[in-house]
Amino acid sequence: METTIEEKNRLKFFPVMMYAIVMGLSGLTITYQKAAIWLNFPYIIGEILMYVTTAVFIAISFIYLRKFFKYKIAVKNEFSHPVRINFFAAISISMLMLAIIYKESHPAISAVFWYPGTLLHFYLTMHTIAFWINENQQLDHSNPAWFIPIVGNVLVPVAGVGFVNLGLLMYFFSVGMFFWIILFAVILNRIIFHNQMAVKFVPTLFILIAPPAVGFIAYFKMFGVIDVFALMLFNMAVFFTLLVAFMYKNFIKLKFFISWWAFVFPLAAMAISSMLMYHEKECLPLLLLSYFMVGVVTIVILIVAYQTLLHMKKKEICIKE
Repeated sequence: METTIEEKNRLKFFPVMMYAIVMGLSGLTITYQKAAIWLNFPYIIGEILMYVTTAVFIAISFIYLRKFFKYKIAVKNEFSHPVRINFFAAISISMLMLAIIYKESHPAISAVFWYPGTLLHFYLTMHTIAFWINENQQLDHSNPAWFIPIVGNVLVPVAGVGFVNLGLLMYFFSVGMFFWIILFAVILNRIIFHNQMAVKFVPTLFILIAPPAVGFIAYFKMFGVIDVFALMLFNMAVFFTLLVAFMYKNFIKLKFFISWWAFVFPLAAMAISSMLMYHEKECLPLLLLSYFMVGVVTIVILIVAYQTLLHMKKKEICIKE
């Protein structure tokens, strides 16, 4: 079989959404770091995952930079695409999550990721929302991936405590929480009253879990209390986790897309939230939920990672869609 132009130029079609892999691996890493502290898991698992995640981030960044310098038009087209523009925030989110990973053990390295990651995410948030306002958006283009530029704002305070004052962290938290509510209304309207999402975006339904789960963690990081608002965020995260579990038939027969990595990060956020809540409340149901969520995250990422490697071997990922 002759090699197609697309196969020869796989670099040209290397998607920015590959950074979702870093988000997923980062979520798994933080999950095992916290499991070592709160559930007595071996520390070595989180340590190994920390280096693996960093290596994957460097590798994907190197490849995407090569694409940027060789195929600037292709990158520009992605940056102006109504759906793919949201995945550029996965770059800054990956940096923020690496900052969280290194925060306890290597604060200097954490700062190296946090400061540029925060500045980049500030820019991407402004650019994305301005893009939504200036360009007429089709309702069919809306999907839970729109939360990606928003969730990143809520991640800023998680690693940012100690780097800057609380007022600045509250700015990012406030922006993230406000637009979570607004976008949720828009996306729920689209899902219920309009055309169903394209199959490759169905996994992004898991992203519904992330804003309240990450918001709960961020709120606790800033204020150190489990009050009514914190409980509301945690319970909303539990609700969306139960909802996607109830809809399991929507996911089990899906064809593989790189968007499968959207499964991992929200589940990891729920696992970390559960462990944090157990650490504070120390009740048996929360302990069981914590163990269950760690198990689910591990199984899901093994499946997604296997499918990713399999399709990369078949050269079915970096091709023109």
